[in-house]
Amino acid sequence: MKAQILHKPGEPFSLEEVADPKPGPGEAVARVLACGAGLTIHHVRAGRAKAEFPIIIGHEITGEIVEIGKSDGNDAGLKVGDPVTSYFYLVDGEDKWTRLGREPISTVSGRYIGRDIDGGYAEYIKLPVRNFIKLPEGLDWKNKPADVGVITDAIATPYKVLSRARIAPTDTVAIFGAGGGLGVHQVMMTKWAHARVIAVDVMADKLKVCQDLGADMVVDASNDTVVDEIMDLTDGTGVDVAIDYVSTQGTQEQAVASLGIGGRFVSLGGACQPYMVPAREMLSKELEILGSRYCSVQQVIESLEICARGDVWPLVTETYKLEEAETVHARLDQGLVTGRAAIVMD
Repeated sequence: MKAQILHKPGEPFSLEEVADPKPGPGEAVARVLACGAGLTIHHVRAGRAKAEFPIIIGHEITGEIVEIGKSDGNDAGLKVGDPVTSYFYLVDGEDKWTRLGREPISTVSGRYIGRDIDGGYAEYIKLPVRNFIKLPEGLDWKNKPADVGVITDAIATPYKVLSRARIAPTDTVAIFGAGGGLGVHQVMMTKWAHARVIAVDVMADKLKVCQDLGADMVVDASNDTVVDEIMDLTDGTGVDVAIDYVSTQGTQEQAVASLGIGGRFVSLGGACQPYMVPAREMLSKELEILGSRYCSVQQVIESLEICARGDVWPLVTETYKLEEAETVHARLDQGLVTGRAAIVMD
């Protein structure tokens, strides 16, 4: 099969012919139709995330099962021909967090598709059977494989934030980094939850996309008046929830400062810079500081079902052939992708 191999962190992809994967006990192989190209996997390409090199990156797949290994009692009814996607975290075992449906913080996880085992930038992918998720009826996976593949992150991650932050229809929510690949979908999902949205970003064209997706108000973060503008837009009361998909020191300061009484701050941005939370303000306003990591298997399944019934649909603005992986990652590195990009197989 053809595959894009990363031999070392920060180096270009190498398009190679490698042996087709064969499933062992408890494993299955799927033909890859498409694989999302997002910042999570770009961090591996750029050398900012650890991986077992050489590696095939990518995990937001749409695929079709072609072979199943000997059952280990956990095949979940999977059969050849099933349309599938995948769950990013490799959860090997069970602890209280997996039993609670909080796999991202499980003590038996911590390994990932496309970092610790080969992922979806290839014609075929081999995974533990438990990591394949069958697609629900109603998803047009044959004609829209790129869109379906990115649901597992672009829709599922913001969907998890809705419950993590307890977002209600009466809430006003500020989204920092609203024009990014996850941010635009947070706008979409927050409007789906019937809350008011203030989109915050530094690029005017991305703010226009946020408005098109339903943002009620926008704030240009390229100046130093973000908090003042949010306070003006909320008549001085501040927002109920601030979601930060950037998480630099500056965006975290702005997000927390924009919160009103009882406000909730959610951080899940890639920068993860340290930030000093103002204790006096936390006390006087009873603020909540929350982290949110990816989502559970069940939340992926529910996100697929939400899309299957037509409530929302991911925004894929760019697709590329497998041979063009370097092109899409150059654009990701420059922050030029609005919505999501994906690799689509021939």
